[in-house]
Amino acid sequence: MTTLLSQPADAPAVAIRAKKRGGGVWRSFLSNRKANVGFAIFFLLLVMAAFPSLFTGVDDPLAPARYMPRLPPSADHWLGTTSLGQDIWALFVYGAREPLIIALVAGGLATAISVVVGVSAAYLGGVADDVISFVTNVVLVIPTFPLVIVLSAYAGKPTLTVLISVLVVTGWSYGANQMRAQALSLRNRDFLESARVRGERRSYIIVCEMLPTMVSLIIASFLGAALFSVLNAAGLQFLGLGDPNSNGWGTMLYWADSQSALENGAEWWAIAPAIGIASLGVAFALMNYAFDEISNPALRPVRRQRAKKLTGRLRTAPTAPGSASSVSSASSPGSAVGPSDPIGGE
Repeated sequence: MTTLLSQPADAPAVAIRAKKRGGGVWRSFLSNRKANVGFAIFFLLLVMAAFPSLFTGVDDPLAPARYMPRLPPSADHWLGTTSLGQDIWALFVYGAREPLIIALVAGGLATAISVVVGVSAAYLGGVADDVISFVTNVVLVIPTFPLVIVLSAYAGKPTLTVLISVLVVTGWSYGANQMRAQALSLRNRDFLESARVRGERRSYIIVCEMLPTMVSLIIASFLGAALFSVLNAAGLQFLGLGDPNSNGWGTMLYWADSQSALENGAEWWAIAPAIGIASLGVAFALMNYAFDEISNPALRPVRRQRAKKLTGRLRTAPTAPGSASSVSSASSPGSAVGPSDPIGGE
């Protein structure tokens, strides 16, 4: 009878517990300075990619011979023009869309594969865990960027879909190892054992019981995969393994290098996309560090104000009559053991 009466209350308790975990993660995220700075940079780039007309009046930045070539920065052309007569600022604004798509899509798909592979390996155990872990470790030890170059070179036509597919195939293994390690530490916890005793399905246990406790790690894994995707995509496009007709920051670097922009007075053709890639990378890195601090309390910095308050309280706290400080202050210069006397001295 006790079991029958306690079962109906388990589902609401699980829902409340999961909701508290999620709310705690987001509250910690909003109170973290690294997260705020990183999200502000990401949000600005996202608005620029979604609404480019708010930042430039050019409709088609790739149209050649629209302006005089190699114009210096001015009020009409903030960053000057390219050797093909294109406005560099317009190329930069419209070029933010492609790296953001790559980051969100490739990072999201790689994280989804990491979660499925890592959690499945940890929960199933046995031979399945050994096989999945072996495959994951093999992919993990292969140098990533050379593998990306080889796959891109043999993938056929360098479209955006091919580029994202290559990044997903090469970007899931590190996150899968992290998910497996975290899931292994949770597999024998009491709340999972109680779910098994209740007769819950494996899918319910994994989705409703295990994954809510891994929210911060999953988000951190996504941010790391997004950062990996942005940097590797820019590297591939710079090497000419991307679509040369697309408008992205990596493609801008490719054309700036091929047209010798730094030597021909169009240095912003190369500097602007480099700053954009670095800014997006910094945004993902800061948010990733923030979620690392959220998931690992040992990494959280001590607040200066709290430390100052604690130090002030210790200094102004009254000394008890029998405390060590009062005893040391009341000791006479001729005591048996003084500050300058050796212990056991004559």
